[in-house]
Amino acid sequence: MRYRRRLRSRIIFSFLLFGTLLSVLFAFAVLQLQSKLEEQFIGDTLKKELDDFVVQLRRDPTVVEPFHTRIAGYISRPGDASEVPSPFRALPDGVHKVDTPNGVYRAAIYKGEDFWVFLTQNVTENQRIGKQLFYAVIGVVILFSLGSFALGIWSSRRVMRPVTDLADRLEHLDETRSNTDLASFFADDEVGQLAAALDDYAGKVQQMAERDREFNADVSHELRTPLSVISGATELLLAQTDLPDKVRTRVLRIARAARQSSDITTALLHLVRAEKGVTQDSDAHSVAEVANQLSHLYEPLLGSKLVELHVIEQERVSVIAPESVIAVCIGNLIGNAVRYTQEGEVTIRVGNGGVQVEDTGPGIPPQELPHVFERHFRGQSSTGKGSGLGLAIVKRLCELYGWSIRIRNRPERSGLVSEIRFFDQDIVR
Repeated sequence: MRYRRRLRSRIIFSFLLFGTLLSVLFAFAVLQLQSKLEEQFIGDTLKKELDDFVVQLRRDPTVVEPFHTRIAGYISRPGDASEVPSPFRALPDGVHKVDTPNGVYRAAIYKGEDFWVFLTQNVTENQRIGKQLFYAVIGVVILFSLGSFALGIWSSRRVMRPVTDLADRLEHLDETRSNTDLASFFADDEVGQLAAALDDYAGKVQQMAERDREFNADVSHELRTPLSVISGATELLLAQTDLPDKVRTRVLRIARAARQSSDITTALLHLVRAEKGVTQDSDAHSVAEVANQLSHLYEPLLGSKLVELHVIEQERVSVIAPESVIAVCIGNLIGNAVRYTQEGEVTIRVGNGGVQVEDTGPGIPPQELPHVFERHFRGQSSTGKGSGLGLAIVKRLCELYGWSIRIRNRPERSGLVSEIRFFDQDIVR
């Protein structure tokens, strides 16, 4: 079905269908005309011969029956046609077509009150020639159909060549080129106009993408300095031993927010540049260590909730990727679990090539699960503030680094299970 939807296939099929139908109609018309003319010619000839013979017989009763190589004549008295072959005896006046064991005949019959006259002609040879003509016409139809098919292929190739060239150039288009200039490769026709429109559209899209890329890069770069200042200041404050507990808690929140902002800024830079930021010499980071650091940062969010936060390292997992990217991915999953869990526990399991965050919160309605990675999506049961971008960013980061992410409800009880698979291994369920 996919082949028939192609434009070139439609052109070929149209030529084949048109040529075949036209050939069939022409062949049908020829055969019908040949059959009708043959019957009319033979019938008229026999009728004329019969009329002439009857006139001669009335003038001279001694006239003998006509004799030809393919026409036979018989004269008999009314009711006595014993000399006439049996297939023709009972036929009424007129011209008839008769099938006999000796072949196919056309018979012209006159039955008067004074005498009967029979004229018969063997048309078996005509039937054989008619069959040969039929097969010949069928062969011509097949030949014309093949010719139409070949013409369709040739015409479609000529017609579709500019479109195919345009598609090939679009497929191999270099994203870094500032000017596509596709129109220069095509004539000033419909395809050339399409190429010019694509050049214009590609230029506009590239300008918009470049502006967005520069804006995001500039913003990310400019945010690093104030974030570094905030992080340094919080470290100095936390180093003081006489800091009140309430103040320490607030400073920890500031430190956590600064760390998150810094990690997100770095991760967004990788997304904007579509670069992984790793080389063959890059170090592998322990997922468990990152998870432990994040758990300490998110503990203040628990507040007075009866929720316990655990990190369980079932197996060492190391990933070659920027630590900030790993932290953003895992941190979003932990942050969502802590935010929506009012009591119970949030467990982070590391092992078997991935990390899994399991909570005892309300979970997500099944109809909303397919949409959780969409930008700005927030479920109907969502509470608190949020932009709905966290999971969308995590999804894009996982696609950039070749990881997989999955979110599902816990089957045995309420709660959610979010998992990121760094390697192609089974994650503990």
